[in-house]
Amino acid sequence: MSPVASSVHPNGIHVAQSVNGVAATSGAPGRALTPGIYAPIPTFFQKGTEDLDLAAFAQHVVRVAKAGVRPLLAGSMGEAHHITHAERVTLIQTARRALDDAGLSSVPIVAGTGAGSTRETVELCEEAARAGADFAIVIASGYYAGALAGNRAALKAFWAEVAQKSPIPVIIYNYPGASGGIDLDSDLITELATECPNLAGVKLTCGNVGKLTRICATVSDPSFAIQHPRQNPRAPFLVLGGFADFLLPSAFANAHGAITGLANVAPYTIQKLYELSEAAVKDPSLLPEAQRLQGIVARADFTIAKASISGTKALLEKLYGYGGNPRRPLPPIEPEAAVALWEHPHIQEIVRVERELSGKVAGA
Repeated sequence: MSPVASSVHPNGIHVAQSVNGVAATSGAPGRALTPGIYAPIPTFFQKGTEDLDLAAFAQHVVRVAKAGVRPLLAGSMGEAHHITHAERVTLIQTARRALDDAGLSSVPIVAGTGAGSTRETVELCEEAARAGADFAIVIASGYYAGALAGNRAALKAFWAEVAQKSPIPVIIYNYPGASGGIDLDSDLITELATECPNLAGVKLTCGNVGKLTRICATVSDPSFAIQHPRQNPRAPFLVLGGFADFLLPSAFANAHGAITGLANVAPYTIQKLYELSEAAVKDPSLLPEAQRLQGIVARADFTIAKASISGTKALLEKLYGYGGNPRRPLPPIEPEAAVALWEHPHIQEIVRVERELSGKVAGA
C-alpha cells in the first residue's frame, strides 16, 4: 500500500493524498474529493445539429475551475438522459484535456453515471473511469419509481452494489424531482455511508436541511473517518447541499459545501459565500457579511431554478456568449421569458456581485 499524507478538514473530513501516485483510472496523485463548491456543468449543443459544442464546453469548464469551483459532468443540469455513452466519454476527455492545458491538472472531475439498471450504471462508472473521471455521482432511475420508492432494501442494494463494483468512488445523488419521487432518508444514507467504503458522499437536492444535519451528525464526527475508513483515502464521505440557498446554515451543521447549478452563472460569488460561511463558523464577526451574501445568493438561486436548464443556458449566453438550447424534447426558454429573467432584480444583483468579485480576482 502506498504511504499517504493526511490533512483534517474542520468538519471531520480526513483528506489523504497518495505520495507515490496511482493508476490513471483512479485519478492523478493529489486529485482528491475535497469540501467546497461543485458546478453541474451544462452540456452545450450546436445550433441546428444538436451535436456537442465541445469548444463552449471546454471554455466553461475552465472558467468555473479558475474560480475555485470543481466541475461535475453529465448530471441533471448536463442533460445526462439526452447524451449517449460515447458522448459522456467525449465530455470527460474534453474536460480533462482542457483543465490540464489550462494548468489545472489537480482539479478533479466528477461524472454522472446514473442509468436505468444497476448493470448499466456500473458500466457507465467503468467508462467514466477509463475516460479520466476521478469520481462518479449516481442517481436512481425514476422509471420504475412505483416499485422502488417504497422498497428500502432494493434502494440500499442498488447503491451498495454500484459502490462495490465501481472502479472510482461514488457519490449518492438524492433528487426526488428527477427520480420519480425516490427520496432517501437520513437513516438509509447513513447506513450506506457506514457500510460501503467506496461511497464518497451524498448530494441532497431534496433541499432537506434537517436531513443534512442528521447525516452530518454521524459522518462529520472525526471518529467516523477512523471507524469507517474509505476505500480510497482521497475520497472521504462528503455531505453536499444541492442548492446554494442554504450554504451558510449547512456550514454550521458541519456539512462540506454544495453542488449547485448557480455556480455556473456566478462561480466567484458562490465560492466566496462558501469561504465566508466556513470562516464564520470560527469567527462570528464574519457572520453578518456571510448572511448578506447568502441572501443575495438565495434569491438568485430561487429565481433561476424556476427557469430550469434553459434559463441557466440563456443567462450563460447573455453573460459569456455561449449557452444555446437544451436538446429536444426539452424546450428552449421563450424570448420574452429570457429577457424577464435577465432583467429580474435578483439576477441583476448577483451579476453585479459576480462582476465585482471576478474583476478583483482578474486584477489581483
